[in-house]
Amino acid sequence: MIGKVIAVNISKNKGERKTPVPEVTLREEHGIVGDGHAGDWHRQVSLLAQESIAKMQALGLDVKEGDFAENITTEGVDLVSLPIGAKIELGETLLEVTQIGKECHTRCAIYYQAGDCVMPKEGIFARVLKGGVVRPGDRVVV
Repeated sequence: MIGKVIAVNISKNKGERKTPVPEVTLREEHGIVGDGHAGDWHRQVSLLAQESIAKMQALGLDVKEGDFAENITTEGVDLVSLPIGAKIELGETLLEVTQIGKECHTRCAIYYQAGDCVMPKEGIFARVLKGGVVRPGDRVVV
């Protein structure tokens, strides 16, 4: 499967919308430098497909890349179909899928706007096996 990176997004804290930036640096076994989710755990980087965001836009929500707190917004790859352990090349980096979806313990602003949110069902999480820089337009290769 081949797709592309649509946006790279960061936030200082967990549990908030992320802001698109021109590029991010991924550090091996850490995550995105400067992002609140980085650290020594299995959910170092979050990914969500643009196709998932489009579903919420079709419901009338004014949402965009980063609004679901995803670090990497992709296009052209069916992220939720990837098995745990799958390897994903993002530009010069290499990630390993560690979790599909997540349980939301508190409802986010998106949930209250739409009555639903795609991140718990369609977002995936990964750890960084090989660091480097990722930018919008980079290839995504599974």
